[in-house]
Amino acid sequence: MNDSLKQTSIHKTTWLLPFVCLLAGGALTGISTNVAKYAIDVGLTPLGFLFWSITGAAVILFITALIRKELPPLNARSLEYYFVAALVSVAAANLLLFSAIPHVGAGFVALILSLPPLLTYLGALILRIEQFYIVRALGVIAALIGAGALAVHKLSAPNSSVFWILITLCGPVLLAIGNIYRTLRWPDNASSSALAPGMLIAAALLLGLFSMMLDFSVAVPLDLENWLPLSMIAIQACVFAGQFLLLFLLQKTGGPVLLSLLGAVGAIVGVPVAIFLQGESPPEGLFLGATLIAIGVALVTWGGVKISKVKEEVS
Repeated sequence: MNDSLKQTSIHKTTWLLPFVCLLAGGALTGISTNVAKYAIDVGLTPLGFLFWSITGAAVILFITALIRKELPPLNARSLEYYFVAALVSVAAANLLLFSAIPHVGAGFVALILSLPPLLTYLGALILRIEQFYIVRALGVIAALIGAGALAVHKLSAPNSSVFWILITLCGPVLLAIGNIYRTLRWPDNASSSALAPGMLIAAALLLGLFSMMLDFSVAVPLDLENWLPLSMIAIQACVFAGQFLLLFLLQKTGGPVLLSLLGAVGAIVGVPVAIFLQGESPPEGLFLGATLIAIGVALVTWGGVKISKVKEEVS
């Protein structure tokens, strides 16, 4: 009886932690796109806002790692990991998405972040990181169809910017590549708390170099009577710190496919915020798209729970 209770407890822990990380991290992802839109509206450039927010988040997570005595490891393998992951998952992906927000809206960007599951799942299958399970496959297909329907509606809308819509669609591709890379190249014996600040420090350095090479300013408009720009940076730094810490925890406990659903959860949170708090018009096909995305999240999560249970019974 005790063994049975112990196995039940382990099973609950196995799926509960990644599920909580998925919901919390996804919510922060949805909030992040809306904070970025508001920050750009009050005068910050996408590059400047991203650079200072990432720098702030890196400082927060580095102090946390210092307190927990889990400093980022420094060796050839970990440095490669920090800079490649930072380039693909943080600097390039977020710069493209933040730059597109003024042209396509925070709601559309939040919705399009639900696309990485299919790309990640396909990549994971090809590289044999994941085995094929029909329930999870149906989940990612449902999420993809939902996001695809929204993208088609956006492209057919009057005065739509095809260029910025295509730029937005590049973001999920980079995020999917990052999901798989971080899984394959996770440094040995490294904790989530140690790797997250290392990646964000590398991202801040890359963004700083990018701004200097192309002569892009990362200056923040300072006004003693208007603290909104600095407030937006501080809020986004905290959001990024929580988002990327949860990302690494989910990566370790849930795998690359479950990790890729952060964007789908972010869409469910980010779109209502964009509509009701930012005053954006609801995207065409919102009900159908959001419903399919929600079904996709449920199927992939449930499939992961079933897989974990089967593995425990076999072992």
